Amino acid sequence: MKVFEESGIDYDLIVGSSVGSLIGAFWSAGYTATEIDELSKQGDPFTVFDFSLFADRGWIHGQRLQNYVNDKLGNRTIESLPRKFIAVATRIQDKQPVFFHTGNLGVSVRASSAVSKVFSPVGINGIEYEDGVESLPVAVRAARQAGATYIIAVDVTPFASSAPPNTSQSQVERALSRRKRVDPELKDADLVIQPNIGFNTSPTKDFFVKARMAGEVAARESLPSLLASLGK
Repeated sequence: MKVFEESGIDYDLIVGSSVGSLIGAFWSAGYTATEIDELSKQGDPFTVFDFSLFADRGWIHGQRLQNYVNDKLGNRTIESLPRKFIAVATRIQDKQPVFFHTGNLGVSVRASSAVSKVFSPVGINGIEYEDGVESLPVAVRAARQAGATYIIAVDVTPFASSAPPNTSQSQVERALSRRKRVDPELKDADLVIQPNIGFNTSPTKDFFVKARMAGEVAARESLPSLLASLGK
């Protein structure tokens, strides 16, 4: 985001799954990359996570995340944002992706970010939803269906080959399963950016700094190709 803004690259549509929907919501609402970066450094896990032993099928309700988005962005609907925005969630009953492009912004981000067995599922009109990563981590098709003619896909899905020696088999299998969902989507993107953030992630300051730096490096490396393509 920072590299795009510095290079004067504008955009019409943001599509986000999981935490990508949270960042995408603020970006689509008009926040700059620097403002989002500063916002991410404020508060602590309790700012957006409401931990509870009584959460349904998880240990975080998710209401605090919903309220955080709505409070910060003025209780806007998705369709009222300055830039088009789509939040990707997974319909639990059949594990199919669902693209939210209208409705309550906070609810949509909460549904897209409801990590299975961590966050409580989100019920909307009698249908339960969970994290968009469970069906479509990089939803290129959502952008294409919305009319995008040039799509930049950002893929942070780990490669099983990069797993540390002590990685459990279940973690490796999860990475392989996610990769199988991502790769077909990437084939339809016009440009793919794959920051090297490592196999394991963590909600720590050190990891956030590392991830930001990796994102900037990958974006700058792709910039010549991107500018040449846009120039055409």
